[in-house]
Amino acid sequence: MPTANAPFVPPGSGWPEDPAAPDTPVAHGTGEVVELAAKAPDLAELCARQSVCRACDRLVAWREKVAVQRRRAFAAEEYWGRPVAGWGDPEPRILIVGLAPAAHGGNRTGRIFTGDRSGDWLFASLHRVGLASQPTSVHAGDGQRLIGARMAATVRCAPPDNKPTPLERTTCLPWLAREVEMVAPSVRCVVCLGGFAWQGVWPALKQAGYGVPRPRPKFGHGAEAELAPPPGVTRRDPVLLLGCYHPSQQNTFTGRVTEDMLDAVLTRARDYR
Repeated sequence: MPTANAPFVPPGSGWPEDPAAPDTPVAHGTGEVVELAAKAPDLAELCARQSVCRACDRLVAWREKVAVQRRRAFAAEEYWGRPVAGWGDPEPRILIVGLAPAAHGGNRTGRIFTGDRSGDWLFASLHRVGLASQPTSVHAGDGQRLIGARMAATVRCAPPDNKPTPLERTTCLPWLAREVEMVAPSVRCVVCLGGFAWQGVWPALKQAGYGVPRPRPKFGHGAEAELAPPPGVTRRDPVLLLGCYHPSQQNTFTGRVTEDMLDAVLTRARDYR
C-alpha cells in the first residue's frame, strides 16, 4: 500500500535551509504571533518562528492540502508545506517584498520565489544586475545566494487562489514588521513586487519606526517614495521605497512586465545610496 504524502516537513528534520528546530515555539493565534515576533532575540530565531506558524486555520489547511495532493509534475517530490520565512542577506541593503508563496513554488521548495515562473523571472533579473549568485533558484539548498538583498512576503503561507484575506494579512503583519525592524540598520531601499505588497508593507514600515509620507503614494511600476529611517538607525538619510509590477505569468506573458522593466527597477535599487 503506497505511503500517504506528508502535509508538511517536520521542523529540524533535515530539509535544506530549514531555520527551525523541533522545539521552536509555534504561534496558534494572532496574540501568539504578536508575542513570538516581538520576543524573537535575533533574525535567525524570528525566521524559525515564522516557519512553523499555525495562526491562520484557512491557510494551514490549504498549504497542507496542496502538499498532500501535489501537482502531477511534482508528484514525486516532497513538499515543504509550512510558512516560507524571509530569506537572503541578514544585513541587506535591499529588501524585496512580495505577496505570498506560490502553492507549488515556495510551498513546495521551502524558499520564497523559488520553483515557479515568477521566481524564474525575478532571480534571472537579480543575477543580471549582480544581486544574486545564480540566474536560477529551483529549491532550498541549491547554492543560490542573494548579494546585499533579502526577500520577504506580506503573508508567509500560500493562500487559495493567491488571495489572502485582510484578516490573514493583519495576522501575519507582526512577522513582517519585526523583520523590517531587524534589518533596518542596513536597508537603503525597499522594493515592493505588486500592489498587494505595496499596500501591505506600509503598516510594517510604520510599526518598524519608519516615517511614512501622507497621503501614501499610489502604487505603480517605478513609483518611488522616500522614508525617514527609524529613530534607532544611525544613518539618517532617506530610505527609498520602490514599486515594481509583479513578475507573474499574466504580467510577463502579456508584456506588462519585461526583462528590461524588471532590470531597471532592481538597478535603481542597487545603485541607490
